[in-house]
Amino acid sequence: MNRYIKYTLAMLVLLAGFHQTGQAQSFGAKATLDKKSILIGEQTQLNLSIRFHVKDSIGFPKLADSIGKVRIVNFKTDTVFDKGDKSIETINRRYTITAFDSGMYVIPSYVFKSPVGDLPTDTLNLDVRTVAVDTTKAFYDIKQPLTIKYTFWDWLRDNWKLVVGILAAMVATGAVVYYLLKRPKKEVVVEEVKPDVPLHVQALQKLEEIKNKQLWQHDQVKQYYIELSDVVREYLEKRYTIQALEQTSEEIFASLRNMDIASEDRNLLRQLLVLSDMVKFAKEKPAANENEKSMENAVTFIKDTQPHAKPTGIDVKGDEAK
Repeated sequence: MNRYIKYTLAMLVLLAGFHQTGQAQSFGAKATLDKKSILIGEQTQLNLSIRFHVKDSIGFPKLADSIGKVRIVNFKTDTVFDKGDKSIETINRRYTITAFDSGMYVIPSYVFKSPVGDLPTDTLNLDVRTVAVDTTKAFYDIKQPLTIKYTFWDWLRDNWKLVVGILAAMVATGAVVYYLLKRPKKEVVVEEVKPDVPLHVQALQKLEEIKNKQLWQHDQVKQYYIELSDVVREYLEKRYTIQALEQTSEEIFASLRNMDIASEDRNLLRQLLVLSDMVKFAKEKPAANENEKSMENAVTFIKDTQPHAKPTGIDVKGDEAK
């Protein structure tokens, strides 16, 4: 029994040793060529790969733009992890190479730097061959370039975006022009400039309106004198720049003391204002001839005291132009 146990343990140790040896042999650097023989100008792949523990730091060899006369066109790097053990990684760089001179070229050994030491690759041979020429056949001149017809439809196919853009711009421009020409035009309203009506003309027009109302003839004597005195007071305020609408009759006479007004016109004004006060405040009832006289006095006063207009060389007829 003891002999059987010892035999089993020995086999396990031996198998573990083989496993470690196989795993150790799986690590290392390698270089291969996809094609070892190419024609001039043809391309092939040079593969440099290394298998190592992820925890290890590896120094990848640096290749220049060319290996002697062998040109390196580009390269691509791939990284693959072991399916059974994610701690094992393989980095592979695929270099696209070519050559334009025939001959046998040697791809040298490249060294990877690792913690366990330098890991070199094998040297490789690349055979670059020329194209076989059949010397038994005659030589021919180089053919001239073929003439290809380029029609309008070919140009339209190549430039349809430009054509569509130009047409769209033309349509948009035409639409804007059509709208500007056909849109309803706003009528220009020209306001009639009314000439300034002279102050005395305004007052005489208001007196004429009062006269046409026939207030006193319809027993509205008080309203008649209120409107009549208001017109005269408004005229005095604008004509002589006094507060006639807010002053009493006596205050108005005092304000006009130094004004250039004839004594006859002052008497007309006094008769009108005093009688108006008596009607408004003392309920005085003037006779019909007094009512008419008050209107006449107001008209005469305004005409006699109207502002003198500047000479214009035009003879203005009528009572308002006096």
